[in-house]
Amino acid sequence: MNYTLNCNGQLLDLSTPRVMGIVNVTPDSFYAGSRVQTEHAIARRTEEILEQGGDIIDVGACSTRPGSEPVGEQEEAERLRLALSAIRRVAPDAVVSVDTYRPMLARMAVEEFGAAIINDVGDPSTFNGQRSMANAQCSMLNGQWSMFRMVSRLRVPYIYMSRRPTVSDILIDCAEAVESLRSLGQKDIVVDPGFGFGKTLEDNYLVMSQLERLKMLNLPILVALSRKSMIYRLLDSRQEEALTGTIALNTVALMKGASILRVHDVREAVETVRVVAATVSQPPQNGT
Repeated sequence: MNYTLNCNGQLLDLSTPRVMGIVNVTPDSFYAGSRVQTEHAIARRTEEILEQGGDIIDVGACSTRPGSEPVGEQEEAERLRLALSAIRRVAPDAVVSVDTYRPMLARMAVEEFGAAIINDVGDPSTFNGQRSMANAQCSMLNGQWSMFRMVSRLRVPYIYMSRRPTVSDILIDCAEAVESLRSLGQKDIVVDPGFGFGKTLEDNYLVMSQLERLKMLNLPILVALSRKSMIYRLLDSRQEEALTGTIALNTVALMKGASILRVHDVREAVETVRVVAATVSQPPQNGT
């Protein structure tokens, strides 16, 4: 299916998959090579993403990796203001996504800086110290209601990420979240299966092997695989050596219906999209 996202009044066509480039303004992001914290570095990273063909700039100011300790809301707000100001200075018309689970910061990013998308992976502290995934998920959904209400008022596309371990559970989780969002009037919704969140190494690859099942939701699918531990642990290597594995998994994800790739390495992802698009667009030969 072909999808579009209404980004500040302009339709972002997803008939060809889009690349979302990551801007991390945290000192503790899991991939050190992605961290930028000065105005100059943020501006340069923004220009790099756009020069390399990225379609969306995704800004994160609070690490949400498993086991991380989130910073306070005021500190996250200060980091976001620094980053969004720098981005808007060099790319006033860019489609900007903000990676936050805090409703008031989503509002600030949209109303003050024209952010077009909210990318919400949920509050990481919800999952720290929980005795069961079921309790954690229940607590997280209760907390996300405020974000659901906020994005529905802001009328911006919303990315919902699931921490469930299997495709069947992800489908149920996302269907419940989508029902809640639709009841509030939310229009544009993107689903993220949450690679690396709430899943074992084996779970991650099983979800990838069945990724096409998520198309049952009739929503765009975002995959965020870039240099994650599921790659370098499998290959017994390091994050710095995980680019080849990232390209391989992004290729599989595109073949299985992904609409957005969230990546650190933008040029390589853009080229992957072009190669896969050329492959799947070829008509059958000799009557086959």
